[in-house]
Amino acid sequence: MLEDLVNEGGAALAYGAVGVALMALGYLVVDLLTPGKLGQLIWADRNRGAGLVLAAKLLGVGAIVTTAILTSEDSLGEGIVSTVVYGVLGIVLTSLAFLVLDAITPGRLGAIVVEAVTGDAGDERDSPAATSQTSSGPGIHPACWVVAATDLATAAIIAAAIS
Repeated sequence: MLEDLVNEGGAALAYGAVGVALMALGYLVVDLLTPGKLGQLIWADRNRGAGLVLAAKLLGVGAIVTTAILTSEDSLGEGIVSTVVYGVLGIVLTSLAFLVLDAITPGRLGAIVVEAVTGDAGDERDSPAATSQTSSGPGIHPACWVVAATDLATAAIIAAAIS
């Protein structure tokens, strides 16, 4: 029993490390596809659009990695390799979907998703009851929702294909 616990604990650590590495890669890809530094945009500038796009990417990568782990081979080595392959494939395909979306929509999508939209804070400040003295902070450009949905849908397709 102790031997099983140690083996399964080691497998969990290995898969966890792969998952974290793949999510870090997903972060770097979003950082490359959007202008500016993603960390600065999200944590310092509080850019909601950049946060939404990154969150969708990380959720998608997490779903792909989870599916890859659940359907992996009995051998830890083969399971790790297949998880890495499917995770990288997911990042590549979601990035490709972003680039296709960028090509068929007006403007530069990477710049649009990090653009702050004034007057669309997405909260009670946008309600008709809000007074004219309430300042509405930067909101989320509608393109961010499209990018997030595209990322999650692409990830779901890949996860389904894995299983």
